[in-house]
Amino acid sequence: MKALRLYGPRDLRLVEEDVPRPAPGEALLRVRTVTVCHSDIHYYRFARIGDTVSDVPLVLGHEFCGEVVEVTPGVEGEMGKGPAVGDLVAVEPAISCGRCRYCREGNPNLCDHLLFSGTPPLDGALREYLSVGAEFLFPLPTGFTADEGALLEPLGVALHGWDLAKLRVGASVAVVGCGPIGLLLIQLARIGGAGQIVAVEPLEYRRALARSWGAVALEPDEHLERHVRDLTEGHGVDVAIEAAGTLPAQEEAARIVKKGGTVVAIGIPAEDQLIMTHHVIRRKGLTIKIARRMKLTYPRAIALLARGQVTLEPLLTHHVGLADAEQAFRLVEQYADGVIKAAIHP
Repeated sequence: MKALRLYGPRDLRLVEEDVPRPAPGEALLRVRTVTVCHSDIHYYRFARIGDTVSDVPLVLGHEFCGEVVEVTPGVEGEMGKGPAVGDLVAVEPAISCGRCRYCREGNPNLCDHLLFSGTPPLDGALREYLSVGAEFLFPLPTGFTADEGALLEPLGVALHGWDLAKLRVGASVAVVGCGPIGLLLIQLARIGGAGQIVAVEPLEYRRALARSWGAVALEPDEHLERHVRDLTEGHGVDVAIEAAGTLPAQEEAARIVKKGGTVVAIGIPAEDQLIMTHHVIRRKGLTIKIARRMKLTYPRAIALLARGQVTLEPLLTHHVGLADAEQAFRLVEQYADGVIKAAIHP
């Protein structure tokens, strides 16, 4: 089979490898769609995120959907709850142990022994086939596409961030950064009963999509704080969710939220720092929360899409094959050609 491996910064190579043999309790998947996340871009640019270094050739890709082509003993089939051959499945990329203190407390995203697809040492999905434990597979309802299946992972991340925000019906929210997760958060705010939705985004084409989903879209300029106060009776928003992954966006979120408000940080900045002016967050008495991937959100993500409460396809703007995958990485890295989300089809 073909696989795409990262050998170092900006060094992606297409290689031939054996098709993996699934262990008992696993299913073999033919990978149908992989979408490029900005954490993939961190590895592509630097071969690391923070202190996690890719020092051996690594297959990237954690937002993906596959078709089950083989199941092994211990995997329930059509009549059970597990996947069957022919199913399209969304995949939980965070492989938690289920036994440590944090898993038992209901926080598998904080597992002591967590492995994550496309993060050393676990290879990801930019290859034609891979095997995954059945407990991490979510069969998709009839009518779902592989593209939608791959985008359920960023929707799950958005849902976890939304859960942390604890926004009350009728309250106001700002989403700082309208990439895929930010745009999904705007959809969640709309169906979650937010009274005022503010989107902060430098790119006009992304602001336009945010407006189409009910947000007031603003540029992150020197007038941002005043504009947000004007929209919120002079106070600022109740909750600001940062989904841009930049240091300026962190500061903007802190400055546009009201006294006693909450900031939820989802983005991963290249600088590996969280920076907000101390007197701003101290005098306002802000609550700061950090989202770690997602937590037990796939069933709700699938239900939201099945009911038509969210839409995913408008986020997917570019499609390439595995041989042209670097083109997708460059588009996402450079915010080029109106890209929101790029898909790779092994």
